[in-house]
Amino acid sequence: MDDEKRDLDQMIEIIEGIDTVVEDSEEDNAEENNYAEDVKKEGIYKDKKRKKRNRILSYIAIALISSLIGGLVSPYIAIKYLYADKLPAIEETSNDNVVYNIDDNSVTAVSVAAKKAMSSVVGITTKEVQNYGFISQEVDGVGSGVIVDKNGYILTNSHVVGDGNAKEITVLLENGDKIPGKVLWNDSSIDLAIVKVEAKNLPVATLGDSEKLEVGEIAIAIGNPLGLEFQRTVTSGIISGLHRSIQVDRYNLIEDLIQTDASINEGNSGGPLLNSKGEVIGINTAKIKTAEGLGFAIPINMVKPIIEQVVKEGTYKTVFLGITGIEVELYERQLGVELKADNGVIVIEVVPNSPASKGDLRNGDIITKIDDQEIQNMNQLKKSLYKYKKGDKAKLSIIRNGKEEQMEIEFSVLK
Repeated sequence: MDDEKRDLDQMIEIIEGIDTVVEDSEEDNAEENNYAEDVKKEGIYKDKKRKKRNRILSYIAIALISSLIGGLVSPYIAIKYLYADKLPAIEETSNDNVVYNIDDNSVTAVSVAAKKAMSSVVGITTKEVQNYGFISQEVDGVGSGVIVDKNGYILTNSHVVGDGNAKEITVLLENGDKIPGKVLWNDSSIDLAIVKVEAKNLPVATLGDSEKLEVGEIAIAIGNPLGLEFQRTVTSGIISGLHRSIQVDRYNLIEDLIQTDASINEGNSGGPLLNSKGEVIGINTAKIKTAEGLGFAIPINMVKPIIEQVVKEGTYKTVFLGITGIEVELYERQLGVELKADNGVIVIEVVPNSPASKGDLRNGDIITKIDDQEIQNMNQLKKSLYKYKKGDKAKLSIIRNGKEEQMEIEFSVLK
């Protein structure tokens, strides 16, 4: 307070000094005008420049002091108003009992987001029996997950739980509790699974909207890199790209992924990718091992309807097309033939009374598209069905006997 008062007194003295300078300048100008009139009568005009110089000096003094006052006041205005929408100011209830009201601009968006979501992140350890020829071996696994319902529903990757084949699953909560878990649903084609533990009133993550993501915005990953020794490690970066595709194995291409440079390591799989508000925007799934800063996450909007149905009904059923098929390239290679299609799925069998059968799909037809989604293999075909509900209709683009055709089918069965 003393420093502020002293600064104010100095400013007042400066302003009073300005008034004196201005008054003196005006008196000097009046004297100079009288003098100039006298001299003018005698035909001498020597002092016009002195009068102009004094006037300029007074203007300069006023400008300098105005700049000084503006410099002292403007930072307070800028901090209070210009940056008001940039500073962390989260005020909401998280996990039903913790309130974050952040007005301290030394607290970063990353720390606020991490604090909001941290208690909903779990560690997952597994035991899986893997067969190597005639030898069976029990293999330990570790990953991450995020609580999506307070009654013990946990979202993670399918590969974290051995694509549903894990012999034993243990979930480690933030409070240190270790609870057995079981897989309610999983799909290796989109690398997602939902695990259930018997617990109540668990802290739940807030799910964001992955459709609203922008390249360059903050991305925060929480997980258990390299095992539970470093559990709930927080790394941050940005959204580096959207709608990415990666080939995870010979037959499985995962599409529409979020790319981030937030560090993701072994054990981070299944953990959440957050935005600056602490909302889950994706589930971390993979990284490119031959490069740094190339991690990928499954958009959360893809799994929202799955979570809703699993919580409500205990499992998730997709619409059923009713075919057995194989990708064109593999079919050509195995049989040594050449089809009149570069990509697609060739129909090997049509299930009787299925939507495919009722839509007149036949053996030998090559499916190239479902609506606007191009189809290259059975995994892609299976994933494309997630966006449809029972009763929906879709247009199939096929090649039959070398000619392109279209047909409409109705998804009347769930499976």
